[in-house]
Amino acid sequence: MYAVIKTGGKQYRVTAGDKLKVESLDAAVGSVVTLTEVLAVGQGAEVRVGNPLVAGAAVTATVIGHGRGDKVRIFKLRRRKHYQKRAGHRQNFTELRIDAIS
Repeated sequence: MYAVIKTGGKQYRVTAGDKLKVESLDAAVGSVVTLTEVLAVGQGAEVRVGNPLVAGAAVTATVIGHGRGDKVRIFKLRRRKHYQKRAGHRQNFTELRIDAIS
């Protein structure tokens, strides 16, 4: 059984037992989080697609940890104008383990 969930403005296809990194959630490590924005649920050839959400569907996940992603380097340059700008960014994330799809 799989589900398509939406969290942090992104969509993920998950099954029970999966580990994934999502946008930072305000939850303690070890706590159980219920994700209610389920866009689709499928099992084999049968697929239920929501309009926009599947009624009564939820995904429960356990928070494994929090961290920061790899640095993304930004470099801006205006040619012949002697303008250069360097910057970097590291995005926070929360790592989840999918426990059940209901």
